[in-house]
Amino acid sequence: MAASEEILIKELDKRASGQAFEVILAAPAPDAKADFPLAPPKKKDVSMEEIQRKLDAAEERRKNHEAEVLKHLAEKREHEKAVLQKAMEENNNFSKIAEEKLNQKMEANKENRTALLAAMNEKFKEKDKKVEEVRKNKETKEGTED
Repeated sequence: MAASEEILIKELDKRASGQAFEVILAAPAPDAKADFPLAPPKKKDVSMEEIQRKLDAAEERRKNHEAEVLKHLAEKREHEKAVLQKAMEENNNFSKIAEEKLNQKMEANKENRTALLAAMNEKFKEKDKKVEEVRKNKETKEGTED
């Protein structure tokens, strides 16, 4: 600390990055406290009408805030309802489309099975005819040999 009559220098901080100093140019005057009173400023007297007016204004602000909150919640509920409705519609549409596809596949499988069974029946009829022909030929051969 270095001091002179009017200037006082205090070293506050000393680091590798630098130093900090506080420079006081003059000693505080004894009458300096008069500029900064310790007591808070005196409040003016508030009348009952003023208090009531402030209470009414506060109540109005509370009501307005509550109305805003309720409005916001109602909008949120409406949005949720709309989202749920859209989700249900999409789910119903998906179900209908899936059911239609399943019915088409089942119909195609039924047609394929019917066609396959008809082809197999035709094949078996042809084999039965050949078996009958072979049997008749065998019977005629046996009948001619006797």
